[in-house]
Amino acid sequence: MKNEMSVAMIEQRAGKGAARAAARKRKDKHQSWGSSRRPGIVTYIVLGVVLLLSAYPLYFAFLLASSDAQTIAQNPIPSLIPGKNLFSNVNAVLHSDINFWLATWNSIIVSTITAISVVFFSTLAGFAFSKLHFRGRGPLLAFIVGTMAVPTQLGIVPLFILMSALGWTGKLVAVIVPVMVTAFGVFWMTQYLRDALPFELIEAARVDGATLMRTFWFVVLPAARPAATMLALFTFVGQWTNFFWPFIVLGSSNPTLPVALQLLQASYFKDYSLIMAGVVVATAPLILLFIFAGRQLVSGIMQGAVKG
Repeated sequence: MKNEMSVAMIEQRAGKGAARAAARKRKDKHQSWGSSRRPGIVTYIVLGVVLLLSAYPLYFAFLLASSDAQTIAQNPIPSLIPGKNLFSNVNAVLHSDINFWLATWNSIIVSTITAISVVFFSTLAGFAFSKLHFRGRGPLLAFIVGTMAVPTQLGIVPLFILMSALGWTGKLVAVIVPVMVTAFGVFWMTQYLRDALPFELIEAARVDGATLMRTFWFVVLPAARPAATMLALFTFVGQWTNFFWPFIVLGSSNPTLPVALQLLQASYFKDYSLIMAGVVVATAPLILLFIFAGRQLVSGIMQGAVKG
């Protein structure tokens, strides 16, 4: 009201034009550091440089994939213009003896099942740790988070012994089961649900007669959709590019894509044009995933924002 009175006084003394100018100036001053502030040219320049630096390694692999072994041997750093051998190199990779299509299918199965499992169990655990009261909740959550500090390599030997005892070596189940839920996923969903899920929604569902699992399915999961989507994406990419454990437990008989690319390197004696062609083909699904899911991810995060 104070601003309106001052604008009215300016209109009485100096006219409507001066009043509109004063109101516009105050509005710009009020929003100069707010959410409606538009980025300047420096921001776009910095983002453009970061984008170029981030995309150059992939473009470098594309340049090598479009070249040949002789050219790479003569010039390890290729020119910025792609060569003419991309399709022939990709065709050689697809029809090589590494069983590329089997490896692709295995990666799709492992990444998809693992992403769904991690999201479900992590959201379930996050709901319990953030909204349910039970004895030992704090120490148990601290213990789960503390396991993130333990290197993965320390558990490889006992895990492989366990997989051998179960008869799972060489099978995809040996890659899927150990990562069906992760400490990072539990911590991620716990922190998100602690702020994004009001107690009033849970209490309203319980008053309406919903069971705990029904409340989880119809109240918690929709509220956790933005964080769950990001967790699913992180998990999918992590399993798609995972090499260490699949290489140990699967071997060359039933490989995933990273293991198959390593076999490609052994088969062609480090022919970098073929190796990089395989890398480009293996990376293409991830790029398509980010292209089609990027807008939905940002939209989900904005819709899931909750004011404190």
